[in-house]
Amino acid sequence: MSLVNRSSVRSSFNGLFGRALKKIEVFILKRKIRTLSNGTNFLPFNFKAKWSVGMRAMVLTEHGDMDKLVYRSDYPDPKPGPGQAIIKVGACSLNYHDVFTRRGMPGIKVPFPVIIGLDVAGEIVELGEGIEGWSVGDRVLINPIDPKRGLTGEMFDGGLAEFFLANESQLIRMPDGVSFAQAAALPVAYGTAHRMMFTNGDIQKGDKVLVLGASGGVGTCCVILAKMAGCEVVVGASSQEKIDRLKNLGADWGINYEEEAFEKAIFAKYGKPHRRTFDGGVDVVVNFTGGETWVPSFKALKRGGKVLTCGATAGYDPKTDIRYIWTFELKVLGSNSWTVQDLESLMQMIEDGRMNPPIDRIYSLEEAGEALRVIEDREVFGKVIVQP
Repeated sequence: MSLVNRSSVRSSFNGLFGRALKKIEVFILKRKIRTLSNGTNFLPFNFKAKWSVGMRAMVLTEHGDMDKLVYRSDYPDPKPGPGQAIIKVGACSLNYHDVFTRRGMPGIKVPFPVIIGLDVAGEIVELGEGIEGWSVGDRVLINPIDPKRGLTGEMFDGGLAEFFLANESQLIRMPDGVSFAQAAALPVAYGTAHRMMFTNGDIQKGDKVLVLGASGGVGTCCVILAKMAGCEVVVGASSQEKIDRLKNLGADWGINYEEEAFEKAIFAKYGKPHRRTFDGGVDVVVNFTGGETWVPSFKALKRGGKVLTCGATAGYDPKTDIRYIWTFELKVLGSNSWTVQDLESLMQMIEDGRMNPPIDRIYSLEEAGEALRVIEDREVFGKVIVQP
């Protein structure tokens, strides 16, 4: 009779036991019996802290290509400190900023390993000490900007995971009529667009507004908001298919900039801008691409026109021509981030039925790498959502 290898038996038992505990924990969480309504533990001890074998997450291990983004099923569970809450992630939307985080950006030191994903919405499942006005089960949108820790998914763990650790200052209450996917689509893209178009850009009814890169998250929001404000909306996109879809969102007409120079199309439609008069061109160009589109944007503007920018996805250091700025009295207005009021206003628009963010695709957490790839390769229309 052969001897039994105790180490092997112990290893097998621990593996089976760990998997069984994980299934029990998920069972409890799904039925919301993990905590009582007053926030105290349902079980006589902290089940999650004592027995958890980790959570599923998409983790960035270092800057580089897509292979640096690794799926893990044993990432350490977050634990709430005073003034913090654990969120069961309902949806996380990705942005081009996540691509920049993966690649690396000058001057930004990311603490590796880190879970990426800025935009998060979900449900509170655990509260730390000292939080008032919030309860387990509350549905929340997370403000990605944390004054103490920095930017979500860049300086601390983000939303591509089962659970997210939030500071109380990040919690924004969600209206009942807004889904997790709709809410998660908002902060970086829609919050920034709202601030850019209204707070800083001050677009007005009747303005002629050209939106470049209009098929992405920020672009589609700019189209929707400009149309809601009563503007004549022109879109620039890389295909006729995208232009047709943008027209369905409210765009009046479009320019395929793969086939023609967008500034020349503007000249043909409205006339070439004249520096002695206010004839020709458009009132506003929304340009968050930069690169080779920068100077042509100046050329498309009428005298006194505005360039609104909130990014530079195609290049942050383009060649410029400041003659257009002074001779045509142009204004270049930058926007960075959003306010809580911007996000609350956008969620109210959704609940009232005035807006519905276009969601192109929804991926599982295991497919999050592919979700980031389609954004990087500009294959999307609207927002890309990951649901754990």
